[in-house]
Amino acid sequence: MRKAELERPIEKEANLTPTDGEVTAAPVSPFAILSVEGELINKQAMPKLNDSQLIELMRRMVFTRVWDERAVNLGRQGRLGFYAPVSGQEASMIGSEFALQKEDFVCPGYRDIPQIVWHGLPLYQSFLYSRGHQHGGQIPDGVKVLMPQIIIGAQILHATGIAMGMKKRGQKNCAIAYTGDGGSSEGDFYEGMNFAGVFKLPVIYFVQNNGYAITTPFANQTAALSIAHKAIAAGIRGVQVDGMDVLAVYQAVSTAAELARTGAGPTLIEALTYRYKPHSMADDPSKYRTKEEETEWQGKDPIARFRNYLTKKKLWTEEDETRLKEEAKATVAEQIKKAEETEKMTVGGLIDSMFEHTPPYLEEQKKLWHK
Repeated sequence: MRKAELERPIEKEANLTPTDGEVTAAPVSPFAILSVEGELINKQAMPKLNDSQLIELMRRMVFTRVWDERAVNLGRQGRLGFYAPVSGQEASMIGSEFALQKEDFVCPGYRDIPQIVWHGLPLYQSFLYSRGHQHGGQIPDGVKVLMPQIIIGAQILHATGIAMGMKKRGQKNCAIAYTGDGGSSEGDFYEGMNFAGVFKLPVIYFVQNNGYAITTPFANQTAALSIAHKAIAAGIRGVQVDGMDVLAVYQAVSTAAELARTGAGPTLIEALTYRYKPHSMADDPSKYRTKEEETEWQGKDPIARFRNYLTKKKLWTEEDETRLKEEAKATVAEQIKKAEETEKMTVGGLIDSMFEHTPPYLEEQKKLWHK
């Protein structure tokens, strides 16, 4: 998607001036800390991260891309079921989750597997989820995540409800809901923000605007100046961030989370990013995207940008990255093997996993399946 499509001006008639009572809004420039080349351009906004934390951010992004590339191949081999590629969106995914506390609650969409894995869900269980196995959805105790939501935008309401529960219990944590630009067109998106605004709930709505709702370009999604501007109508804080800049994403979410935890209410964050690969393994992006557009966004690659920054600080080397990629490949191979060796599902097992005490009528059905 070209810059012009992201920053479309509102068309006005010649010599038309606002009338009394007309609400207007100005365009916004995305918040950024690093230039495309990896230069520090916003020193005042630089988050207080030590060298180990900066390296960990890079490690997670590189690992996630290796994992994504392998998952795409596993899907083509029939070893995974539904899978939504993430390459290109590592900064928005990794930077946002890294800014959270482990007691904060993550409510993902179907592309947001990296966030819930880095938040504590075992990697092999994410593979089980993709394979349609019931144990893929059995979240370990103490891991504050929901499983990926297939219904577009439904996770907005889940996060809003969780945040209401946190507020009623006096918990000093927040919930975050992830969706894409297409999710911002759903009724649940507006309902959730409106409710959260009224009750000043500790919730973050994080929209990864990757340019397309499957095949629908952002220019056909909304006439608003940006998704971030939609916060105005809900009476909440809105921010637009460069989603290819991991430091900017981290800082934006850190600020939003701190405001939420201290009672200042919700924030809507729009991260401008791009997915390099298809929407899903059933998609062909060449039908609706140009090579020129893809090349333009690849020039803003989040890993290359952060690599340049860390290299100049002498915190990262080519050898570090090569070694990490090999470790990531080995880990992914081990975790998919564990998923494939998990005992196959049975109807009886599925029924039992849904109830603490299985109702008698379902016990009868289980007997029929065993015949």
